[in-house]
Amino acid sequence: MGYPGNGDGLYFASHIGLKIYQEGKWFETADNFHDYMGFNAIDEGFYTSGHPSAASDLPNPLGIQRSLDGGESIEEIAFQGETDFHAMAVGYNTHDIFLLNPAKNSLLEAGFYKSNDEGESWEPVKASGLEGEVSALALHPTDSNFVAAATSAGVYFSRDAGENFEAITAESETGTAVHFAEDHLYFGSFGKTSALMKYTIENEEQEMLNIPDLPEDAIAFIAQNPNDEMELAIYTLQGQAYRSENGTQSWNSLLENGNTI
Repeated sequence: MGYPGNGDGLYFASHIGLKIYQEGKWFETADNFHDYMGFNAIDEGFYTSGHPSAASDLPNPLGIQRSLDGGESIEEIAFQGETDFHAMAVGYNTHDIFLLNPAKNSLLEAGFYKSNDEGESWEPVKASGLEGEVSALALHPTDSNFVAAATSAGVYFSRDAGENFEAITAESETGTAVHFAEDHLYFGSFGKTSALMKYTIENEEQEMLNIPDLPEDAIAFIAQNPNDEMELAIYTLQGQAYRSENGTQSWNSLLENGNTI
């Protein structure tokens, strides 16, 4: 889920293509109904991984692909036909990539890697201190020294491009989602209940934000509109989606159990 810089609205990457919420209405692309995984909005479009649709002649899996035209077409960046990256983060403005390679491919061993040249070359990353099974990664939009990870053991933050991570949640919490704005990291976690937190990068302060009632549910994805810091969207593990236009004071429902309303 994310807001590509083309201004076309809020994009949802699904197993059957892209769904777009814009000005109160739902749209979808006319082609490329791929199974999108590792989706990241950028200032010019989006990066993604996943699997091609049944009607496509693209190799399976997609590797890393990029679209600069709102999903009308995609172009290969790397590893097409080799790897499906579920845990992948891309800097909104830098287009730097940080990912977890799940298994050895033609170029990389299993583990964490970063690319600062849009996938032309890759460097291994130690990720020391990062514990648990990774469910989500996030990269700062303009400073790739800042990396965040949501794992089964909590939410982790790195200030040295992923070489070292520190937990910013309590031991009893599970990390569920991470998303960077310019000055903050938004993250979802689950202890006894679901929570949405705002972590200030400069002073490490944390603020609990208002969220809809999410019984037996948790936040899976977070997206802030880069053109409007008051607009924030969340998607949950149970297929609910909500959007706030007033800094999380109130929320409007966009989906119920994965269905548009």
